Amino acid sequence: MSKFGCDMSRQITVFDDTSQLTFDDFARENGVTYWFASDLAMMLGYNGMDQILKAINKATSVCVSLDIPVYDNFIQMPSENAKNDFKLTRFACYLIVMNGDISNQKVANAQAYFAGLAAEIHTTYHNHDAVNRVYLRGEITSREKTLSHVAHKHGVVDYGLFQNAGYRGMYNMNLSQLKARKGLTKKDGTMLDFMGSEELAANIFRITQTEARIRNQNLKGQSQLENAAETVGRSVRNVMISNTGTAPENIKLSQEKIQKVRSSIKKTHKALAKHDQKNHKCIPRPQRRVFFASRPHLKTHNQMYLLKNK
Repeated sequence: MSKFGCDMSRQITVFDDTSQLTFDDFARENGVTYWFASDLAMMLGYNGMDQILKAINKATSVCVSLDIPVYDNFIQMPSENAKNDFKLTRFACYLIVMNGDISNQKVANAQAYFAGLAAEIHTTYHNHDAVNRVYLRGEITSREKTLSHVAHKHGVVDYGLFQNAGYRGMYNMNLSQLKARKGLTKKDGTMLDFMGSEELAANIFRITQTEARIRNQNLKGQSQLENAAETVGRSVRNVMISNTGTAPENIKLSQEKIQKVRSSIKKTHKALAKHDQKNHKCIPRPQRRVFFASRPHLKTHNQMYLLKNK
C-alpha cells in the first residue's frame, strides 16, 4: 500500500511503454525547472520515500566528489505528497535514476529515457555501473582517511607497509606485484582509479572490517595491525572466491580511469542544465516556499544530507 497521501495513478504510468504522460509533464518552475522527489518516486513505482531517499543520499555523495553544488540540485522542501520531500533538478533526477534498483522495470525504462535524452542533446549517457564507480571511489577515499587515523592512533608507524598487508591478504601478492599483474605502470597512478564497482565494494568492506578489528580487539603496534590487515584481507578474498569462483587479482580493471568518468558526468550536468534553460517553461509557482535556514558543512563523501523533520 502506498505511503503517499495522494493519488499516484498519473505518476505511476510515466515510465510504462504505453503511457501518454511524460517525465516533463511533472516538471515545475520556481526560477529553475525542478521535480519533486515524491513525484519521481511514484514514477519509479516506489510506495514511499524510503527507497528514493537512499538514492538521494548516494546521488548527493556523487555530487560532493565531483565538486557539484549539492544545494543547487537538491533542496529539501515539504510538498503535498510528503513532508520530507525534495526539489530536484533534472541532473539530480538523472543521478537518482542511475542509482536506482535496475531490476525494477520502471527504473530500467527511466534509464532508457535519460539515455535517449543524452543522445538528443549530444552529451554522454552514464550507466549504473559508471555512476556507482564514482560513488564507491569517493567512499574508499573517505574510509581510507578514517582507517589511517585509527591505524596511527593504534601505533602504526609505516602506513604504506600496513596498507600493503591488507592488499597482500586480499590479492595474495604485494601491491607492486598486483599492479604489474593488472597491467598498470607507475604513471597510471593508483589502481583504485581503474577498479569496477564489484572490486571497489570488496575493498570498502576490507577497509571497514580492518578498522573494526583494530578497534574491537584494541590492537597495538605496527606488527599487530599489519597482521590484522592481512587476516581481514584474506577473509574477504575467501568470500569472493567462494561466491563467484574468481580470485580478486583476476578481476579485470576498467579501461576508463575514474577521472575521465567524473569529467564526463560533470559535462552531462552542464548539458542538462543548459537544456532546461533553453526549454524554459512558464509553470505556476508553488504556493508555499520553504528555504534552509542554514546549510550543513560538507565533510566527507559518505555524509548524510537528509535533514530530519523535527
